[in-house]
Amino acid sequence: MRKAGLLTWSAHELVRKIIRAGMTTRELDAEVEKLFVRNYAVGMFKGVPGRVPFPNVSCISINEQVVHGIPGDRIIQDGDIVSVDLGCKIDGWCGDSAYSSLVGNVSDEAKKLVLTTRETLWLAIEKLKTARYWSDVAREMQKYVRERGFSVVESFVGHGIGRTMHEEPQVPNFVYEEFVRREDFQIKPGLVIAIEPMVNAGGKRVKQLHDFWTIVTADGSLSAHEEHTVGMLKTGPLVLTGPPETEDERKLVDEFFERYETNK
Repeated sequence: MRKAGLLTWSAHELVRKIIRAGMTTRELDAEVEKLFVRNYAVGMFKGVPGRVPFPNVSCISINEQVVHGIPGDRIIQDGDIVSVDLGCKIDGWCGDSAYSSLVGNVSDEAKKLVLTTRETLWLAIEKLKTARYWSDVAREMQKYVRERGFSVVESFVGHGIGRTMHEEPQVPNFVYEEFVRREDFQIKPGLVIAIEPMVNAGGKRVKQLHDFWTIVTADGSLSAHEEHTVGMLKTGPLVLTGPPETEDERKLVDEFFERYETNK
């Protein structure tokens, strides 16, 4: 799964390089799709079934949009939080991650929100080193967010991932009795999960727009989303959608971008 994870990471690197105020979310999505297509990868989001099949390879959600934003004519503005969720499949294996970018001169609240969401994700990854059950991790995630004055979205959760994008188990970013009693799972080698905290500046409630996909905060407050695909080894967690760590991985990433630039 590391190859798919590295291409997913590369797609986020591409987004971070080109995102700017004045471009549309459709333009951003088109560049991600180009990177995937030229590297013989399948963008996993495009065509996902629903009342309307999802039309793009990435979900791009701005400000009050939490997840599943459909790329289109919306123009990215100075001061926006732009959360990009994307994933691909290579050689039958999946990678899935999300990253929230701050565009231009953003508010202090937006900065704190994105930082808190990112720190919550990395807190979870760190806790995997010692936790016995996922509920031990989720409890700490929820506590961390609340202590900073924000709320955890409870309508959407993370998931197992492998040959398909969504597999068991369900991976909540909060704790509730039914999960602990019936759905909690052990942290052990072989487990691969997509951990994805969604954090709102206001209340936790969300609603769906009339496009049948885009989820927004019910109170119109800001939201942020961060995600990594993480595999458990005997030595601890490995961030499969993280940056290259070896010379071979760096060469592979260079090849991804060379194909993107030259269409070889």
